[in-house]
Amino acid sequence: MEHLKKYWSNVSLLALIVANVVPLWGVVYLDWDAFYIVLLYWAENLAVGFYNILKIALAKVPRPAEHLGKLFLVPFFIIHYGGFTGVHGFFVLMLFGKGEGEALSGHNWPCFLVFVQMLLNVIGQAYSVMPALMKYALAGLFLSHGVSFVYNYLLKKEFTAVSPQKLMGGPYGRVVVMHFAIIAGAFLTMVIGSPVAVLIVLVILKTGIDAKLHLREHRKHKTQSATPR
Repeated sequence: MEHLKKYWSNVSLLALIVANVVPLWGVVYLDWDAFYIVLLYWAENLAVGFYNILKIALAKVPRPAEHLGKLFLVPFFIIHYGGFTGVHGFFVLMLFGKGEGEALSGHNWPCFLVFVQMLLNVIGQAYSVMPALMKYALAGLFLSHGVSFVYNYLLKKEFTAVSPQKLMGGPYGRVVVMHFAIIAGAFLTMVIGSPVAVLIVLVILKTGIDAKLHLREHRKHKTQSATPR
């Protein structure tokens, strides 16, 4: 019984590692270059943001009236994180010369909604240049984050240990740390080309950082759960 419990305690980490190994197949057997790897990892930000919206919506609050605050927090997060991710994605596309096309034009939505439109345009452009098999790899990353959301946030009741306000800034640290390493690696491959060995190191580096941040995040939630609120 204890062995089974230990196995399930690592299921979300296992799903994360498996999903991160998929790009290795693309590098070794499908000739994916640095652009495709960086684009795939940028697209993973969409999964992080999507599940963070669910976390904010389902976070436990001390008083029922505080649920009304989520009606402001969720749209604000969508606009702010959406703009952050959209600009980041636009930078990735332009860096590799893939930013041309109508999908990145026509930003005429009113006020701050322009950031949401920019994100949708960048998503459309990114999706259009993705090989078909890469879309399955992206689905795998979404699935791995979904497994973590269900197991850690819902079943292990992390939603009781974190406030919606803290969740608002949660994804940014991970995204900044992760993509600093990824884009640094991408610049290296642009300078020396995209040899398979360098891309494999890039994928392994990203997987290692991802696993470390994953474990750190859930250890933090475990500590917070054990502390009386």
